[in-house]
Amino acid sequence: MRIHYLIAGAVAASFLATAPVRADGQEQKAQKAGCLACHKVDKKAIGPTYQDVAKKYKGQAGAEALLIEKVRKGGKGVWGAVPMPPNPVAKISDDDLKDVVEWILGL
Repeated sequence: MRIHYLIAGAVAASFLATAPVRADGQEQKAQKAGCLACHKVDKKAIGPTYQDVAKKYKGQAGAEALLIEKVRKGGKGVWGAVPMPPNPVAKISDDDLKDVVEWILGL
């Protein structure tokens, strides 16, 4: 009987090890702001995955400020032809945007 528990625990641990990182609250903030309509953590959608964004900007000085500005102003051409619309404070507060960008960069 003990072996069943060991196997079940190993299987559960393997799922946890491969699951995308979900930070407490940041993903909900992104959802509330509408970000997840175009972006997913690990699956390509209209915009780049958050994991791809994290890889692109990993280790770059000023990456957080750059991404905050890109989200606020919108833009096009960085990830393809589909433009990202601007996201004003009315859509996502400065504090929430900072939290979401920190979460993305930490993926």
